[in-house]
Amino acid sequence: MSSNPSVSVIIATHNHEKYIGRCIRSLLNQDLDSKEFEVIIVNDGSTDKTEEVIENFKEQVEIIRNKKNIGLPASLNKGIKKARSPYVVRVDSDDYVNSAFLSLLLRFLLENPEMDAIGCDYFEINDKEEVIRKVSCDDEPIACGIMFRIEHLIEIGLYDEKFLLFEERDLRNRFEKKFKIERLRLPLYRYRKHDSNITKDVNAKEKFEKLYEKKHGTSGDI
Repeated sequence: MSSNPSVSVIIATHNHEKYIGRCIRSLLNQDLDSKEFEVIIVNDGSTDKTEEVIENFKEQVEIIRNKKNIGLPASLNKGIKKARSPYVVRVDSDDYVNSAFLSLLLRFLLENPEMDAIGCDYFEINDKEEVIRKVSCDDEPIACGIMFRIEHLIEIGLYDEKFLLFEERDLRNRFEKKFKIERLRLPLYRYRKHDSNITKDVNAKEKFEKLYEKKHGTSGDI
């Protein structure tokens, strides 16, 4: 019998010392047996105390360290390639999850082999972790909280590493040409809304909007 876990959680982080401990603790506090999942953290050249925080969890998580910052999509791809599971889910390092997050998403995919992927609804929260609103993952999709069959991600070529912004829009666009993302109407994910996750660099935003439009023939606005 294989000793591989059933699901791999991928966290790519850069300078999130303030939040990543909360994120990791929420994943280690899952109601799924710890042997059933692995947490893979890619520290993408952080220059703050992110590494020190991650070190506190080194016995319970897998850590990949990038000597220099290579960008979010390339870091996510590194994590996915390291995964030992048939299912993979991305969690961002400034967010956190409900204790039933992994078990419920995994159960849906295990019980429904015809399902390609499943995402859950989420609570948008502020920096004090107060709930702002409950959001449908269909109406306002985010990059995280979607459990994929890893073979499908490999089939579509993983994240396009050119997209340092809008990497999730590009992945979703390519994924949904072949597969479908189902919706679990439970807010199991906590999406933190703060200044640093709002793109303020207008030039960068414009650059990657143009790249998206060139690739897909549409701006990809959500």
